[in-house]
Amino acid sequence: MSDNLVEIQGLHFAYANRPVLKGIDLTARRGQVVAIMGNSGCGKTTLFRLISGSVRPTQGSLKVDGLDVGGLDQDGLYQLRRRMGVLFQFGALFTDMTVFDNVAFQLREHTDLPEVMIRDLVLMKLNAVGLRGAHDLMPSELSGGMARRVAIARAIALDPMLILYDEPFAGLDPISLGVIGNLIRRLTDTLGLTSIVVTHDIQESLKMVDYVYFISEGMVEAQGTPAEIKASGLPYVHQFVHGEEDGPVPFHYPSEPYVSDLRLAHA
Repeated sequence: MSDNLVEIQGLHFAYANRPVLKGIDLTARRGQVVAIMGNSGCGKTTLFRLISGSVRPTQGSLKVDGLDVGGLDQDGLYQLRRRMGVLFQFGALFTDMTVFDNVAFQLREHTDLPEVMIRDLVLMKLNAVGLRGAHDLMPSELSGGMARRVAIARAIALDPMLILYDEPFAGLDPISLGVIGNLIRRLTDTLGLTSIVVTHDIQESLKMVDYVYFISEGMVEAQGTPAEIKASGLPYVHQFVHGEEDGPVPFHYPSEPYVSDLRLAHA
C-alpha cells in the first residue's frame, strides 16, 4: 500500500475550450493535512471536484487509494465516494432536519445498521466535535461555527479515509475559526485519515497543515511545508502570505496609462 492516498500527475482540465488546470502535480500522504491555496478563479475548487469525481480530467492521472478516479464507472465512483467525506462551504446542512438527523443521514442511507447503533454512532461523532448536547437543535438554531462542526460530524459519519474541506474557515469569527482549525488537525490525527483543505485563510492554515500547494493560473506556483512557505522569497507567495495589495496579482486591472484617458476626455 502506497503512503500517498492521493496522487495527481500532469493533470489538465478545461471547460469547453477554456483551460482551467494546466499540468498539476500533487500528492497527499496518508495522515496528512494538505492545503490548496491561491487567488479566486485559480482552479482550487475545480481540483476539489476532480478529486471527488464530480468531473473527469481532460488529461493526466488522478488516483485516490490507487484507483484511477477518472476511469471509474458509476458503481466504482459510488463505492469510492462512500470512503470520502466532504465539508461543503458554510456546512450545507439539511435545514429541515435536526442536528442528529443530519449526522445520521449517511448512516441510514448507506448502511443497514439498526437504529440503536446509529444513535450511538451519531452521538459519538457529535461528541467528537463538542456538540453532543445540541443533537435536538435545528440548523436555524446554530451559530455559524456550530453549523460547521455539525457538518464535520456528518463528514466523518462513515469513517472516511479522506475528507475534502471547501473553505472551512469562511465567515467564521476568530474563536470559531481556531476551533475548526484545531478540530481538522485533531480528527486527522485521531482517525488516521487524510484531509485536503481548499482555503484562502493563510494564517490559520499554516498553524495546522503539513503541506501547502499554491495554485496560480491553473498551475502549481509553489509548494512546501508551512515553514518553507513562510520563508519563501517567491513574489506570488510573499504577496499571498502577507496580504499585500499589489504584486504579481496586480491591484489595477490592465489598462492604458491613466493620463491617456484624461487626454481623451479633454480632446
